Amino acid sequence: MCAIAGIFHYETPKPVDPRRIERMCDALAHRGPDGSGVWTDHGVGLGHRRLSIIDLEGSPQPMHSSDGRAVISFNGEIYNFRELRRELEREGARFQTAGDTEVILAAWQRWGVDCLDRLDGMFAFAIYDLDKRQLFLARDRFGVKPLFMAQLPDGGLAFASELKGVLAHPQMRRRINPHALDAYLTWGYVPDTHSILAGVSKLQAGHFLLLEQGKPMPAQRQWWDISFEQRESGSEADLSARLTHLMREAVHSRMVSDVPLGAFLSGGVDSSSVVALMSEASRDPVRTCSIGFDVADLDESDYAAKIAQRFATAHDARVVDANDFGAAAQLSSIFDEPFADASALPTLRVCQLAREKVTVALSGDGADEAFAGYRRQVFHHNEERVRGLIPGAMRGRVFGGLGAVWPKADWAPRMFRAKATLLALSKNGEEGYANALSVMTGDAREQTYTDAFTRELGGFRAEDEVVAVMRGAPGKSGLDRAQYADLKFWLPGDILTKVDRTSMAVGLEAREPLLDHRLVEFAARLPESQRVRGVTGKYLLKKSMERYLPKEILYRPKQGFVTPIAQWLRGPLAKEARAIAESRVVTQTGWFSPQAVTQLAEQHIAGRRDNSRALWQLLMLDRAFDRLNITN
Repeated sequence: MCAIAGIFHYETPKPVDPRRIERMCDALAHRGPDGSGVWTDHGVGLGHRRLSIIDLEGSPQPMHSSDGRAVISFNGEIYNFRELRRELEREGARFQTAGDTEVILAAWQRWGVDCLDRLDGMFAFAIYDLDKRQLFLARDRFGVKPLFMAQLPDGGLAFASELKGVLAHPQMRRRINPHALDAYLTWGYVPDTHSILAGVSKLQAGHFLLLEQGKPMPAQRQWWDISFEQRESGSEADLSARLTHLMREAVHSRMVSDVPLGAFLSGGVDSSSVVALMSEASRDPVRTCSIGFDVADLDESDYAAKIAQRFATAHDARVVDANDFGAAAQLSSIFDEPFADASALPTLRVCQLAREKVTVALSGDGADEAFAGYRRQVFHHNEERVRGLIPGAMRGRVFGGLGAVWPKADWAPRMFRAKATLLALSKNGEEGYANALSVMTGDAREQTYTDAFTRELGGFRAEDEVVAVMRGAPGKSGLDRAQYADLKFWLPGDILTKVDRTSMAVGLEAREPLLDHRLVEFAARLPESQRVRGVTGKYLLKKSMERYLPKEILYRPKQGFVTPIAQWLRGPLAKEARAIAESRVVTQTGWFSPQAVTQLAEQHIAGRRDNSRALWQLLMLDRAFDRLNITN
């Protein structure tokens, strides 16, 4: 696990100052505290920061191929590199190291772009081919590892694992991207289709770029996609056996490490399943860690403790409370772009706790997206059945009318919170699901924006991107399309960004075994009834884990890693909620109405509305605005 950075002059091969690469790498030192390196040639420069996990002393980077004709800077882990190495050796390749980096180089030289299909792992890398004068940038299937890119005024491309690495280049400009800002206010993060800064982009998950000196900048090309169009056959028992085998193989392959290894344990189904399978494969007690909260209704630490006891793990736990609010400034430094998933705070704390004992930690991320574990997916699946029974025009009149008059009751018991469901049913499936994903709806954003900023958006609506993704999904049903949107949009933009930045901030490598691509591809082929059964999501996964986990873990209501921001902003942090309307991002940018922001705070503090997520978004935007020194 490491960081990469580089510069490539694809129009005119100008000399690259190695000190610029060094500055870009220095900005990423937290990702790779164990070593660094820089290599430059005519028109190109590659840099690297290393966190040693495999072949601790033998794989410095940037690394040359055995024939000296290709150079790589690589961030990630390739779990099948030993199998690939044996195959390449049979075809005549020779290796000087014992790690996975040199295997990627040999695979590129043997198979070219097609090498990506053979790599099982998480990665973002840059390979420069000295003979062809080509730069090959690639990112793994799900976007576990990030890669930012920026067009330079002199016709070059700067790239780095994090935005702060790109910003270390002296030619970088810092102007806001208004579409990214609208997307951030919609989702709570800046998706991979945007960057908060104009002129900066991200290499999207499952995509690559192949640049060549003397040729114009090409478009990104997709090398992998997930399809829901086929269905697995067989009995439930047969499907369960195959699923368990795939899960076991995924976990075991990610336990290979030359440094201490452990796991995050929340007490939910996914992390508990990973710990169960790790314990099955390990001779020694698995090291586990968990975070609890000072609000009892949101605290899962007792469940984590029960799993730790069940599998006799070496377990550590801590509690996050409102006093941790001071970490908001630290989070803005970690993420660069504004990031408002409040679970980033406990995720940072659990990474810090894990790093005290281990250098690698396995997580349960990815199962909800792959197996339909989110409540919104289950609701959407059932809502689609209703949509199929009632014509669209009638749905709009009936459910739209009821939704308009039904009171918004965030404070009420769940059975009385019908407004969102009614409004969702009044829309088509794609628009309804985009609305379910959003933090601030289009109407709410419009009320918060100034007229000037609304004109600057020029009609852009962030929801339209998710609608387009769902309509283009290779799937048969509404559930397929919802899961596809989560895997392609939500997962890389929110979940994987959160885990990558918080883990790398403390020099910890996080691995996601439930995102093994063979496992996810199998899940996508499952019949809908094996994903959702009634109101139960992840049906087959839960049935398969009954031999390992108690039913009180498997079938209790899904809670998620939810930070009690709503309670904090009404109580000990109410002063901070009111102060948002006076922040620089509200008073000095011309983007937001101070009166509208004040109303959000007062409604929330009084308990009339739950505006906590919108308030947290604005607060984190203000922190990022200050740190990035954005000009608008």
